[in-house]
Amino acid sequence: MVAKISHGNSLYGALFYNHEKVGKGIAEILSGNRMISDRLGLPGKDIRLALLSFENYLLANRNTESPVLHIALSPAPEDKLSDEQLADLAGKYMQKMGYGDQPYIAYKHKDTHNTHVHIVSICVDEEGKKISDSYEHRRSMTACRELEIDFGLRNGADMEGRNLKAELKKVDASEGDIRHRIGNTLKAVLEGYRFHTFGEYSALLSTFNIEARQVRGEYKGTPYTGIVYSATDDNGKVVSPPFKSARFGKRFGNERLEKRMLSHAKDFKEGKWTPGIKGTVVYAMQHARSREELTDRLRKNHIDIVFRRNEQGRIYGVTFIDHDNREVFNGSRMGKEFSANVFNELFRGWDRISGNDKDAHAATELWQQHVHNVEHGSALEQAAGVFSMETNPADYEEENFARRMKKKKKTVKRKSRGI
Repeated sequence: MVAKISHGNSLYGALFYNHEKVGKGIAEILSGNRMISDRLGLPGKDIRLALLSFENYLLANRNTESPVLHIALSPAPEDKLSDEQLADLAGKYMQKMGYGDQPYIAYKHKDTHNTHVHIVSICVDEEGKKISDSYEHRRSMTACRELEIDFGLRNGADMEGRNLKAELKKVDASEGDIRHRIGNTLKAVLEGYRFHTFGEYSALLSTFNIEARQVRGEYKGTPYTGIVYSATDDNGKVVSPPFKSARFGKRFGNERLEKRMLSHAKDFKEGKWTPGIKGTVVYAMQHARSREELTDRLRKNHIDIVFRRNEQGRIYGVTFIDHDNREVFNGSRMGKEFSANVFNELFRGWDRISGNDKDAHAATELWQQHVHNVEHGSALEQAAGVFSMETNPADYEEENFARRMKKKKKTVKRKSRGI
């Protein structure tokens, strides 16, 4: 089992992310602790009740900047646990990490290749004191190893050893035996990642220094489409002879790839896998000031972004690669707010700001307008899960909650000063 802990300051964002998936039928509410509910034995589906459950803790918070916990527990795909076992697993993990007495709500997610659990909680107690997170990673690993024994799960250290993300390395042509190295990477990619189109497949391979190219021809009067693979350097320049897909096996040829992509497309349409990185991408777009910074910010979150450009240098395609969930998405499939045109405009503004262009002031204003749009109901904001009041009534709850918290905190401060 692998555990991932995130700290943040948006309780509404963490709850909305999970409740939205519940509404789509690709997640379920598993269990909860100290949660206000309108359902016997389970936390309520109403996000307002969930917000109320954490309200007093957040009001009491003294100075913790990121009091919200968002935890993901991922058993191996081979580990089949019932809902009761998953709920028990979540509860025991929280207990071992020192959050067992906190309010929390656990969700079962079914939108990736393995069923996993998300837990939303807070790391400040009823008195507003921060619960210690010293040696958090080490304690989490210890808790996972103990729970693996208790629940008969596969060892997480072994999982990470088998983790395709760890196995996958860039092909280095200077190390020799290029065909063998390309073949190993192709095998890991095909077994581990999901993608819709050949463009997404080739963009994914490019991050591992492999070029995949379709070739079309005719054999005995019958047209065919083949695929050749080559090694590249870090700049995308081909540095090896091309290898026909047949050298690696039939499954790496065009016909078998098309069948796999159709299967992935069908699963995507049925909601079995969906982009889970929109919020991360939006945050990076909001806070970066150059394309290099944008790339670095995403890479730190195990996300690669690949741009396709024409001869004039204009972006005509964008692909996002989520290495944590092993999923690939064209920008247009993520949403119009991630289209090539958006990035062309964004980069043009950044380039003007960083250069000596006389129009730098106008470019700065353009960027400021972009930020304003993001913060006031733009498509990027929608992707982050914070919708404008005109498009989604759930936003009323967020604003009401924020106003109520602000008002109550002012009252608490006045009382403490004897006013």
